Amino acid sequence: MFSLLWQTLVNFLPLEDTMTKDEKVRIVDMRKSGIGYLRIAKTLNLSVNTIRSFYHRHIMASTTPIETDLISIGIARKFCKQCGNLFYQYPGHREKMFCCDACRLKWWNSHLSEVERKAMYDYTCPTCGNKFIAYGNRHRKYCSRACYIKGRYGDTSCA
Repeated sequence: MFSLLWQTLVNFLPLEDTMTKDEKVRIVDMRKSGIGYLRIAKTLNLSVNTIRSFYHRHIMASTTPIETDLISIGIARKFCKQCGNLFYQYPGHREKMFCCDACRLKWWNSHLSEVERKAMYDYTCPTCGNKFIAYGNRHRKYCSRACYIKGRYGDTSCA
């Protein structure tokens, strides 16, 4: 299937004076099987620079990092939930959902209902007696700054 895709691609490439379509197909197949430019050039009786130029201009220009190489080492392609940009997920790392911090912050700020808030604590304010919920702070005592000042320093209202 993979070589069929490359043969289809080679058919649409512009013809060069020095190479036939058969040679182009052979260059692509030999290069994909790991053969270097020098050996391909000797096999096809073409210049090394011709082989290298053809491959870089037509094959490598039509593909961003060679996907088969990325997949073979376990790197997955992912798309950002916010902007849709492509980024790569490396094996052994925590799964990423965003391409950058800016996208991550923008997405979570616009999807507050989906945030799983696990650090919720119930307290009773010692100054006013109101029950309140504090997020992310286990040591909070007062429901507001006004209750903190009143409880710590007494009533210091400015009249």
